[in-house]
Amino acid sequence: MLELIFFVLTSFAAGLSGALVPGPMLTVTISDSLRKGCIAGPMVVSGHIITEIVLIILIIGGMRWLIESPMVALIIGILGGLVLVFMGLRIFNTDPKLYDFEEEFKSNHSSIADGILTSLSNPYFFIWWATIGFAFMFKGLEIAGLIGLIGFLVGHWSADLSWYSMISFFTSKGSKIMDKNSYIWIMKICGVFLVTLGVYFITSVTVLK
Repeated sequence: MLELIFFVLTSFAAGLSGALVPGPMLTVTISDSLRKGCIAGPMVVSGHIITEIVLIILIIGGMRWLIESPMVALIIGILGGLVLVFMGLRIFNTDPKLYDFEEEFKSNHSSIADGILTSLSNPYFFIWWATIGFAFMFKGLEIAGLIGLIGFLVGHWSADLSWYSMISFFTSKGSKIMDKNSYIWIMKICGVFLVTLGVYFITSVTVLK
């Protein structure tokens, strides 16, 4: 029992260390939180979790070789990079006057979609699951079977949910006191970061190949 508890805590720490690294999901969480409030963080993470569930099913079903394939990595890197560039341009060109904030707050499906897109467009997401994620899954199964696997997922997802919810909360609080120009500049910075990250993903996979 103690070993299982320690394993869950270790899974939380490993998940938190990954969540703390700036990336597309963090950028989208900030931009969505400015428009929709603190609900955006949990919604983005929900999309991320949906993607991970599908990936876990593929790994368990014996498709780990597909995730590790150099050709798949190349395709994900290029297509993912293009998606990030598109999302970055969309955020960069955000005009506060075009948004009905009340309607945006009620509509969370786009934040879930953003969570899915930022996960799928990040080649390092697949690398993490094909290596570290797979190792944790195997260890959890070794410790306590299905309960061990669930323990890993609870620890891992709790880390994502707690970190991005906190980011979303403080970002949304800041959006209530910032002026229009500050809002625009933050959105443009987020957009530039996503475009840069997208270009980096494309160039890094093509250079490696």
